[in-house]
Amino acid sequence: MTRALSYRDFSIGLALLGVTAFFAVVEPKFVDSRNLSLLMTELSITATLAMGMLLVILPGHIDLSVGSGLALLSGIATVLTARAGLPSPVALGIAFAAGLLVWWAKGWLIVRERIPAFIVTLAGLLMFRGLFWLVIQNQTIPVVPGGQTNLYSLLSTWYLPPPLGWAFAALIIAALGFCAWRGRASARAAGFAVPDAETSFLRFFIGAQAVLLFVIITSQFRGVPLPALIFGAVACAVWVLTRHTAFGRHLYAIGGNPEAAFVSGVPVRRVVVGAFALMGGIVAVTGFMLTSYTGNSTPDLGEWMELDAVAACVIGGVSLRGGRGSVIGVIFGALIMAVLLNGMTLMSVTPEHKLVVRGLVLLGAVWLDVRMNRA
Repeated sequence: MTRALSYRDFSIGLALLGVTAFFAVVEPKFVDSRNLSLLMTELSITATLAMGMLLVILPGHIDLSVGSGLALLSGIATVLTARAGLPSPVALGIAFAAGLLVWWAKGWLIVRERIPAFIVTLAGLLMFRGLFWLVIQNQTIPVVPGGQTNLYSLLSTWYLPPPLGWAFAALIIAALGFCAWRGRASARAAGFAVPDAETSFLRFFIGAQAVLLFVIITSQFRGVPLPALIFGAVACAVWVLTRHTAFGRHLYAIGGNPEAAFVSGVPVRRVVVGAFALMGGIVAVTGFMLTSYTGNSTPDLGEWMELDAVAACVIGGVSLRGGRGSVIGVIFGALIMAVLLNGMTLMSVTPEHKLVVRGLVLLGAVWLDVRMNRA
């Protein structure tokens, strides 16, 4: 049994191509090797956070506190490193553990006390931002004082050399091919609909070309940046979790029909709490990457990033009602958001106009999602 391609399979790619072409024509610096390498780093930060948002949206929830949360967790790590003098691995570990614990507690409130996720995370947005300002005392704190180097600063200064980058690309392409073959075989054995051979090869070919293009772009500057490797590891883990584990199948089942999932024996509460806990870990990692990229913790760190994460998911085909979405789609959605922000920055677009554009993009993506659900 095969499944034909739909308009949704091409719309994201066409939108990305159109946005990229526009900025390449309007602002020639957009295609500069240095800017494209920085774009890959910015994409890695946005897409990593969107991976966590995917885990929360699939069972039908949302998290509005991730922007303030990543600021708080990275601020804790920065203060512990720069002012308390703790070794950076210890400081990062403490902040990461705090992220897991706090987001686990938020998930517990949502499922045990039946408080809507919108309210719990909206309260978190306010509390985390206030706590963050208290932690950094409304000051700008550098990642490391005096220009020193530690694990924290390496997140933005370490690059994988081009020869190793090509080896990395070869491994990724081989893994893509194996996963495509294994996925088709497993789906066919289970009696599920699978794309025809030509469609499967086209998807593999496009994925392989994207990997090669990524390595070509980054190799022209310094190499593959460390944040991109971290994002790759997170995306791979989320893909395996959502597509090849019972936990992932439960996420889709809960988002599709919570009552039916509960009657079928799915541990709904445990799965939702687990999704939020994983979100907390990803929020912490994203905060470390963003703070390292900017070089310091500032009072406005992470503002509106929850908007970018949600927009990346919705643009990538994730249903806000839950039950539908994929890692590949979210990556394309995050790439569209990263290209928009990078291009507008090069064009010296004012912050207020950037917010208008981001809001319009989010509104348009949600409108399209609603229309596609009605179809």
